[in-house]
Amino acid sequence: MHIFVLGTGMIGTTVVTELAKLTKHDGLKTITAVDINQASIDKCLAIADNPQVIGKVAALATEDDIAKVLKGADLAIGCLPHSLSLPAIKAAISSKCHLIDLVGSHFTEKLALHEQAQQAGVLIVPGCGVAPGITNFLAAQGIELLDEAKTAILSCGGIPRYPDPPLGYQVVYRLESLLGLYTRPATVIQSGKVVELAPLSELEEVTFPEPVGLCETVITDAHSTAFILQGKVENLVERTVRYPGHWNKMSVLAELGFLDETPITIGDISISPKLFAENVLLPSMSGHSVEDITVLRVEVSGVKQGVSTKHTWEMIDLYDHERKITSMAKTTAIPALLISQWIASKKITETGVIPIESLIVRERFQPFLTELSQLEIEIEYKEEIFDEKE
Repeated sequence: MHIFVLGTGMIGTTVVTELAKLTKHDGLKTITAVDINQASIDKCLAIADNPQVIGKVAALATEDDIAKVLKGADLAIGCLPHSLSLPAIKAAISSKCHLIDLVGSHFTEKLALHEQAQQAGVLIVPGCGVAPGITNFLAAQGIELLDEAKTAILSCGGIPRYPDPPLGYQVVYRLESLLGLYTRPATVIQSGKVVELAPLSELEEVTFPEPVGLCETVITDAHSTAFILQGKVENLVERTVRYPGHWNKMSVLAELGFLDETPITIGDISISPKLFAENVLLPSMSGHSVEDITVLRVEVSGVKQGVSTKHTWEMIDLYDHERKITSMAKTTAIPALLISQWIASKKITETGVIPIESLIVRERFQPFLTELSQLEIEIEYKEEIFDEKE
């Protein structure tokens, strides 16, 4: 199987590097790293250091660009900006190429392509990283373990190991994608119905084990999970984790219009406040250390055999000194490459547009967790019972 990785930024390079270690197994043959930037490809190939990895310089700006690239590919992993996610999916379908996409936004538009993907005989897996991704299938499994699921809370965030003021945050993926998360309406399930809430709403405190400690969360977009799990759980939200104070400061910027996308004119220059803010904020979000932490907690509460029960999964993942990769890159890349490996080995044979929470559940759940653990993503689990069976 010939696999193409679209984009060789931090996460794309991690996908290529980790995939390269699997090329002798399960039908994986060659990996082609694709980017418009030759220097980025050269850096990626040097890190991967594997003769079965080749580079390809190509434009990836439009659906047609991506379709041209995917000729001859059996499977692709999309590590592109949010704006190119839907074009990449359409290109993969027209090229009859499986696609694992890291981006989870615009899920209903992607789901509308389900029949086209089936007719093309390909599988499209949107939102296949850590969040969306790991959080999704943990929530789905928690719901499966209950007779009646009442609440699912999916909390996740990438935070610096050594936070710098004033925002206590450092960019661990594209700032464009980050600010998109901060400005999109948050899709949730409330009383069994899918609804949209204002972004950055319902600030709450949460405490994680050391070295993290006290954090704050707000509700952000639950992507596919709200649509897929509707009818199975009464209430579901996704919450993004940051150190205390970050959300209040970003909320002020949003209130003042600095995250708006509508261009304004200053003299002879037309620019969106959001693009301006990206360029102003980037230096203060770069951090003095590459070390980061990814925190994840998925809590699913309900009733099992008449007993109030809660299932909790938790992950505290630190910068990987051995691999020399950020925790965010590792925890985002590895679920995608495992899904690609499972497609190559025919452990997954479905076609269509199917998110990970519909694939990695029930009998596939524990084997997938085991393989995550083998690649050093450790997720702890506990079950709590709160009253006696009546």
